[in-house]
Amino acid sequence: MSLKCSLALAVALTLPLPAMAEDPMKVGFVYVGPIGDHGWSYQHDQGRLALEEHFGDKVETTYVENVSEGADAERTIRRLAQAGNDVIFTTSFGFMNPTARVAEQYPDITFLHATGYKQDDNLGTYLSVTYEGRYVTGVAAGLVTETDTLGYIASFPIPEVIRDINAVYLGAKEVNPDIELKVVWANTWFDPAKEADAANALMDQGADVIVQHTDSPAPLLAAQKRGNWGVGQASDMRKFGGEAHLLSVVNDWAPYYIDTVQAAMDDTWKSGDYWGGISDDVIQIVGISDRLTDEQRSKVDAVIESIGSGELHPFTGPLKDQSGKLRVAEGSTMTQEELAGMDWYVEGMTANIPQ
Repeated sequence: MSLKCSLALAVALTLPLPAMAEDPMKVGFVYVGPIGDHGWSYQHDQGRLALEEHFGDKVETTYVENVSEGADAERTIRRLAQAGNDVIFTTSFGFMNPTARVAEQYPDITFLHATGYKQDDNLGTYLSVTYEGRYVTGVAAGLVTETDTLGYIASFPIPEVIRDINAVYLGAKEVNPDIELKVVWANTWFDPAKEADAANALMDQGADVIVQHTDSPAPLLAAQKRGNWGVGQASDMRKFGGEAHLLSVVNDWAPYYIDTVQAAMDDTWKSGDYWGGISDDVIQIVGISDRLTDEQRSKVDAVIESIGSGELHPFTGPLKDQSGKLRVAEGSTMTQEELAGMDWYVEGMTANIPQ
C-alpha cells in the first residue's frame, strides 16, 4: 500500500461515522366511526394530526376507521400490533376486551384504551371528563328552555353515558327546578338517520333543547329545522347549527397524545388511568350562543370557572338515586372508581336505563 493510501486510510478511520437516522416511532389508532363524523372519531383524528405536526419525522402514524366493536376490533388491533406499531390507541368503550386480549399477547407494545377500566403493565386507560362539559350543558339548557323539557340522545347504557345524562340533569336542575330530561336510546355511536329520528322523537315529546351522545351533527340540524336548541358533541359543531347551536363540548386529545408518545419515547411511560377535564383544557366549552342574555351567559361562565378551579364537582353529595336511596353523602364527592362504574340515575330522572 502506498504512503498516500495509508495516510488516507488513517484519516478515514479517525473521522466520526455519519449518524444513522433513527426509525420513527410507529403509532396506531383505532376509531369506531369515520373520521368525517365531525364528532368523536373526528376529534381523535385531530389529535393524531397534532401528534404528527409536533413530532414530525420522529413518528409515523396510521389509523383504521369504522371499526365495529367486537371481533372486528380484535382483528384490527392485532394487525396493528403485527405491523410493528410501538404505541396503539383504541378509542371506544367496546374496544376494551379486544384491546386487553391483544395487549396480553404483545407485552412489548404500549396500548392505551379510551373510556375503559381494564389495565395491565402495558395497557393504560384514558378518557375526557365529559360529565364536566355535560353539567355546563345542563346549566345552559336549563336557562334557555321554554318547555322545561330537555332531550338526550343516548348511544349505549355504559357508565360514561349514564353519568353524562345525570350530569346534564343535575346542571339543569340547579337553575331550573321544573326541568324534565327525556332520553332516547339510539344504540349506535354514528348513524345520522337514526340520530335525526331520535331528535325528532324527543322534540315531538316537547323537548326544545337536544343533547346528544352520538357523533354526527344530524341532531343539531334537526333541532335547527324545528327552531329548537342543540348541543355539539365532541367537536365544535357550531357551523352546522347556526341559530340552534347552544354550545359545543369539545374533546381536545392533542396534549394527551403528545405527552403519552413522548413518555413512550423516553421509556418513562407507566400504566395508569388518565382523566382530563376543563382544568387542563382537554374538555373545552366553545361557541356559546350569543342569544343568551348577559345574565344567562354570566351564570354559564361562572359554572365553567368553578369546575375548572375545582370549587365545583358535579357529583358532590347529597345525591340520591331514582329510588330515593342515598348514594353520596352530603359533603362527599364520588371517586373516579365510583364514577367509572355508575349504573344508576339520580333522583328526579323519570327515564329508565335499559337492561
